[in-house]
Amino acid sequence: MVPFQLPDKLSPGLSRVQSYWTGLKRAGNEIPFWDDIKLSSLPDLADWLLLIDVFALPERFRFNTLGAGLAQRYGDDVKSKFLDELNLREPFGYLRAQSSATVEARAPTYYAADGYARVLLPMWGDGHIGMLLGAVDWR
Repeated sequence: MVPFQLPDKLSPGLSRVQSYWTGLKRAGNEIPFWDDIKLSSLPDLADWLLLIDVFALPERFRFNTLGAGLAQRYGDDVKSKFLDELNLREPFGYLRAQSSATVEARAPTYYAADGYARVLLPMWGDGHIGMLLGAVDWR
């Protein structure tokens, strides 16, 4: 079993983000390039989107972009902070583990908790997975 495996059916919002990600793939590549992403392409979902920078050796993750709705809901300024520097709470429970699983699997991942669900989608850049596109949906 793959940790954080996508369910058979995603909510409409998360499904749209995954479809957008799939549409960014070029020339038979399995993962789109991070420099192709334009969060403005999903304006009605922008409040619930996030971008996470991926660093290797050691593996670390840093908030790059956080939608206004997520920032307000979380309540603390996390932009440009590494995930391992924070005491993560809703809606970022198990975000470090999910981020690591997304990089290792080189595939989309999913996490659900009481009240919300989240997808992370890997983005290629500089010869490795350099960024994760994420979206949160409130249930």
